[in-house]
Amino acid sequence: MRACLQAFLTPLFAAALLLFADTPAAAQDANADARRRMVREIAEMAAETAVETGRPRLDARVMAAMGQVPRHRFVQPGDVGQAYANRPLPIGHGQTISQPYIVALMTDLLALKPGDKVLEIGTGSGYQAAILAYLGAQTHSIEIIPALAEQGRKNLADAGYRQVRLRTADGYYGWPEAAPFDAIIVTAAASHVPPPLVQQLKPGGRMVIPVGTAFLTQHLLLVQKQADGGVITRQILPVRFVPLTGGPKGG
Repeated sequence: MRACLQAFLTPLFAAALLLFADTPAAAQDANADARRRMVREIAEMAAETAVETGRPRLDARVMAAMGQVPRHRFVQPGDVGQAYANRPLPIGHGQTISQPYIVALMTDLLALKPGDKVLEIGTGSGYQAAILAYLGAQTHSIEIIPALAEQGRKNLADAGYRQVRLRTADGYYGWPEAAPFDAIIVTAAASHVPPPLVQQLKPGGRMVIPVGTAFLTQHLLLVQKQADGGVITRQILPVRFVPLTGGPKGG
């Protein structure tokens, strides 16, 4: 099957690979080859999961971001050697940095334009926020665990993404003062779509969120808000995320 996947590497995607492969920074970056391999694996996985997602290839801008943002700066020191493996890694406090393919897919589903205002629930180590910022989004990110929030803040600053706005709070309730948002991305599994997040989404906006319970089936959902305030929800793919903490008791 993999021999057939080259058909999915369109000229647009090839240009995205060249975008980061031929820059001076990439040439001097010892991790450039590892990122390039990771991007190819993401492209292959997108083709393999096309029946479920309806997306045989991801946007070239998203793929370029995956090829540029230094994931090794957002993992624990002992995992740097595995930073570009296409799998999740622990970041402490019972949390993980998501599998690169899932990061790319969730970002692609947001259909971002430069300047869009985006809310991320679950900063973690800061990697997803860095991808959003690279794409030119006005990125707001919330983390409920203080130690992780501080680590994410440091990682983003050290990697040069100081424009991301960060808050230590319960992400279930969103960021009302900064609302409305063009897009919302939730990086932990909720038992349901939080109503405060739907309220803070602009009409026409998109939310990507895993919904389900720990150790049981979870599905990645795309939630689209209509002009009248109603929502259309579509299941994208079975996933496995750590549970979203916070929210109402029993929620």
